[in-house]
Amino acid sequence: MIIRPILSALLRNKTGAILVAIQIALTLAVVVNSVYIIVQRIEKIGRPTGIDEHNIFLVNTLNYVTDFPFAASIREDLAYLNGQPGVIAATSINAVPLSGGGSSTTYYNQPGGKGEEVPGNYFEVNERGADALGVHIESGRGFSAAIIRPPVLITSEFVPEVVMTRVMAKQLFADKEPLGQTVYDNLGQPARLVGIIENMHGSWVGWDKVGNVVLHPVTACCNGISYLVRTQPGQRDRLMKIAEEKMSGSTPGRVVNSVRTLDFYKSRSYNADRNMSIYLSIVIVLLVAIASLGIFGLATFNVQSRTKQIGTRRAIGARRADIVQYFLVENWLITTCGVTAGCVMALGVGYWLHLKLDLPLLNLLYLVSGVIGLWCIGLLATLVPARRASRVSPAVATRTV
Repeated sequence: MIIRPILSALLRNKTGAILVAIQIALTLAVVVNSVYIIVQRIEKIGRPTGIDEHNIFLVNTLNYVTDFPFAASIREDLAYLNGQPGVIAATSINAVPLSGGGSSTTYYNQPGGKGEEVPGNYFEVNERGADALGVHIESGRGFSAAIIRPPVLITSEFVPEVVMTRVMAKQLFADKEPLGQTVYDNLGQPARLVGIIENMHGSWVGWDKVGNVVLHPVTACCNGISYLVRTQPGQRDRLMKIAEEKMSGSTPGRVVNSVRTLDFYKSRSYNADRNMSIYLSIVIVLLVAIASLGIFGLATFNVQSRTKQIGTRRAIGARRADIVQYFLVENWLITTCGVTAGCVMALGVGYWLHLKLDLPLLNLLYLVSGVIGLWCIGLLATLVPARRASRVSPAVATRTV
């Protein structure tokens, strides 16, 4: 196949070819970066949380009397919840993991605000807290019932011991074995690190330190009480109904505000990432469809406007395969010009997203895949008009002279 006649024909009718090449370039730049963002969002949503999220539900209560008996009520509720067949463990808790709302503070490896300081998302739980969350304590231990602090409305007193995630422990004690070390709060009060959690995500799924989680041995209260309940697989929904019915009328002066699964809170927290993935997927489909139609339209126009040229070539001995090949090569040249410009644009857009949104730099594998994909789409979009051109009869073409 001689390229020169094809280039000559394109230069005589270059407007359509230029527009299609620009369309291909824009499509490549947008599609490649969109796919990369979608993959990152999917990976983010699918990250292991370290929590047995599918078998956990939360009971949120709200008291409306000033002299509400917090300690007695929590004791009674936990005894009931932990005594239900199918419940693995239940605990009072100050915030819901993966929900977008919680509490955080700064922890230090030296007193007086000196040394390494690391922010952490803390959860107040009882001695069954780790079991209720379903987290794996890879070294050390959890809390004993004896050290759980009773419900107190406001206090500045630090806890005697803590359990924290491995990733946070390494940030605090990079050069030491963290288990058994002492951590300090903002006031310089000490707590002993008695257990290391393999992995657990906290409240804010968009936080770059979502794995910085600390458990405190505290009975959480008092502007309403929340209970986190972990069940045996398949028992969650049944036990949710039982817990709501029982706790709604068990204690005067309070109401059950909500009973929801941990999956609900997680899904709500990841709504923005999920919606972005959906919107970008729609944009990708539309752009690829428009680019395909543009390539198809240009190829169809070229076939219709070159009927005489095609007939002449057929009359002097060109085979149908030669005609098909001609238009496929012509399209390949246009597509190649487009994807070449598109590569530059894609890298530029990727770098801009890296600077503005702190996204990772575009993986070149996505760019290569996008180039190959657009080449294939371009050839497929041209194949139908090219085959139609190959069926032009020499006799019909000459009658148009």
